Amino acid sequence: MTTTMTYRDIPTTTLADLLGRAQVMDIGIRPLWGPGPRLAGPAFTVRCPPGDNLMVHAAIYRAEPGSVIVVESGDTEYALAGGNVCAVAQRRGVAGFVLDGVIRDIGEAREAGFPVYGRGVVPIPGAKKAVAPLGEPVRCGGVLVNAGDVVVADEDGVVVVPADRGDEILTAARTKLAKEAAETLDEWEAAHRAKIEKALSEGGFTG
Repeated sequence: MTTTMTYRDIPTTTLADLLGRAQVMDIGIRPLWGPGPRLAGPAFTVRCPPGDNLMVHAAIYRAEPGSVIVVESGDTEYALAGGNVCAVAQRRGVAGFVLDGVIRDIGEAREAGFPVYGRGVVPIPGAKKAVAPLGEPVRCGGVLVNAGDVVVADEDGVVVVPADRGDEILTAARTKLAKEAAETLDEWEAAHRAKIEKALSEGGFTG
């Protein structure tokens, strides 16, 4: 597949247009410091039961540089990670975290410029007891994420590109962006108005 770094230049809005709702995480998964840092890389998948964060801590030593650690948890009572975990992950080359859960020490992640997307922040840490396999399919923000899928996140949201469609979607996104860049606002408005008027007419609107 084409290197995922090229996805850093593709807005999530463009990818969402191409992939549809099923590949877009819900609005609860958002940048936890702002403005939202752009994030793109292959998913390193982790699953944690509610109240436990052991496998996130294990993942920072196993994820390849450039990876986005994606965590299924669904727990908003206990933090999955803190400042030192973010710092070590960053030092080891992890691109960022996308968590279906919460973290703590968000100020430290913000200061370091480490991208963290999740459901929020809470000061209490989780336990470190539950062992689970790494690299298995997980569900994060309502989206099924497989290890190696391309995760792209910015201030508009988080989109998951299936690994086997990586080249196809990247090519389509580049084509779409080039077409949009070549179109003036006047041209866009004319095409947009014609489209809207057609839809209104077909729907029986007479105003």
